[in-house]
Amino acid sequence: MSTLIAMGQKAQQASYQLATASTQQKNELLTLLARGLKEKQPTILAANSIDIVAAQQAGLDESLIDRLLLNEERLNAMADDVLRLCQLDDPVGEETESKVLDNGLRLSKRRVPIGVMGVIYEARPNVTIDIAALALKTGNAAILRGGKETINSNLALLTIIEQALVAAKLPSASIQYIENTDRALIGELLKLDKYVDMIIPRGGKGLHRLCVEQSTIPVITGGIGICHLFTERSCDIDKSIEIVHNAKVQRPSVCNALDVLLVDEAIASDVLTKLAARLKDDNVLLKADDKALGLLQSLDCNVDALGDDDFDTEWLSLTLTVKVVADIDEAITHIREHSSQHSDGILTNNLQCAEKFVNQVNSAAVYVNSSTRFTDGSQFGLGAEVAVSTQKLHARGPMGLKELTTYKWIGVGDYLIRE
Repeated sequence: MSTLIAMGQKAQQASYQLATASTQQKNELLTLLARGLKEKQPTILAANSIDIVAAQQAGLDESLIDRLLLNEERLNAMADDVLRLCQLDDPVGEETESKVLDNGLRLSKRRVPIGVMGVIYEARPNVTIDIAALALKTGNAAILRGGKETINSNLALLTIIEQALVAAKLPSASIQYIENTDRALIGELLKLDKYVDMIIPRGGKGLHRLCVEQSTIPVITGGIGICHLFTERSCDIDKSIEIVHNAKVQRPSVCNALDVLLVDEAIASDVLTKLAARLKDDNVLLKADDKALGLLQSLDCNVDALGDDDFDTEWLSLTLTVKVVADIDEAITHIREHSSQHSDGILTNNLQCAEKFVNQVNSAAVYVNSSTRFTDGSQFGLGAEVAVSTQKLHARGPMGLKELTTYKWIGVGDYLIRE
């Protein structure tokens, strides 16, 4: 625990200096970080290859290995996302409200950094850069704890972050990484409330539950995607099938990939026939309820009967649960019961159905005639994200720059006293 306390103390001290850093200074830092990602690609990829080989030897499935993988294209995309943050407005110092009270007190609300974030995450090493870049742009320090599967990749990335901080003359302890992969350290981090202001877990249900139950620090929950699309009877079936294909196949190992397709029974035969044909070459396994199973078994596709927990499973793979529903009301009821409130959508040409779905589905992101794959900080124009929050307090959806700030009230008087 003494090691973590020392990290917490350093992070807190760094946060004081970061909070007063100018926008120009922070943007210069991000430019240096992006340059380092491009210039040090061979070093990063060599470290990542060690993690990939270890994952293959451990027998991890292909979908998880894809989450671990870095390549030149992904590194360039990471660097570009960092540079895009430079172009976004700095929320720190922004005044969101201002008024003069009857007693003469000038009152305003000003955005300020949260302070120190503790981020616990698994798998994808790009998260290390996303968190660091967003934290630094908003004047926050961070203590990171990644999974053991990407330890070499993350340490290589941390070196680049530290080099950029030193070059920008900002504290190297602004971003720290817990190198020890012992899971007991997670519990210790969750008790570091004297120094850490917010915990963000990025991983499975078990990690989120652990953080909520054990943390003495406020926890931002989310990132678990059990995402739905509903093909309502008025939809353009051909276009809808393409959206389903994109949401499921484009990158199945991420939280905004499609998990459950709900099909209006009025168009079930046409939708499932075209769905089976479209997904056949992608080796998607369809897990179907009784109504859908009867239709799909007569088609040339990879189909299996629905399992007990399939409606509540985030697949992160080429598996798609399919259910035939009577109408939009049954679809909404199903989503309320089984959705993780991450990303859910309707495919329809009926404006009234679209509005009803948007109003009654209480997810962080609700879509009309769009793939769920857009729930992403970069796609939303936020530059990147530290997490996708599915809770209702402070932040919902992709957490970008503004979501990493809080505010303070500032009152200015002319030697004013209360009567």
